[in-house]
Amino acid sequence: MTEIYSLLGFWMPGPMETIVILVVLVLLFGRRLPEIARNMGKSLTEFKKGIKESEQELNKAVDEADKAAEKSATQNNIDKD
Repeated sequence: MTEIYSLLGFWMPGPMETIVILVVLVLLFGRRLPEIARNMGKSLTEFKKGIKESEQELNKAVDEADKAAEKSATQNNIDKD
């Protein structure tokens, strides 16, 4: 399995490396971690809100197109009679 990771250029840190990385991050960003986490949460919330709005706009456009198609089909049936 390690051959696959070395061939692809991936490095999977073990438990000890993960602890060292976390300690270094806490030492570097310790005081700002709550602020960074808060900003990441706000960004994620805004991203989800944007996706939801896009989905709503898309659904609204599809519904309007369906209504227009039904109206056109109804009008064509009336004209044929």
